[in-house]
Amino acid sequence: MSNYLKENDVHIKDGTDVNSIMRDMMSIILEGTLDAEMNEELGYSRYDYKNKETDNSRNGYSKKTMHTSYGDMEIDVPRDRKGKFELQVIKKHQNTITQDMEEKIISMYAKGMTTADIESHMRGLYGSMEVFL
Repeated sequence: MSNYLKENDVHIKDGTDVNSIMRDMMSIILEGTLDAEMNEELGYSRYDYKNKETDNSRNGYSKKTMHTSYGDMEIDVPRDRKGKFELQVIKKHQNTITQDMEEKIISMYAKGMTTADIESHMRGLYGSMEVFL
């Protein structure tokens, strides 16, 4: 966390600043997880057209406002051209993240896991469980 604060020149003055940082962290993790879901759905990662074996492809992002205990945050949700991509971590009409999920993400981050590790771990969990959302 100290590296994040130094790299982004963030100065914490009060509880509002802490909420803002937590909201930003949640946003980064959720967007990364959604992008990983899209990679899996399409069978190739972004810009890896050599391994593309589908006639479907990415089609930008749409905005979605999520309500958390840290306040509202706007995330970018990936879309596919055929409109077949269905989110697993965040369902189509879902707009709230439970406090239980927030606590798990914060705990993993506090223990030193990188945002990429957390995204990977969440994908592993949500492949078989969807109880946190």
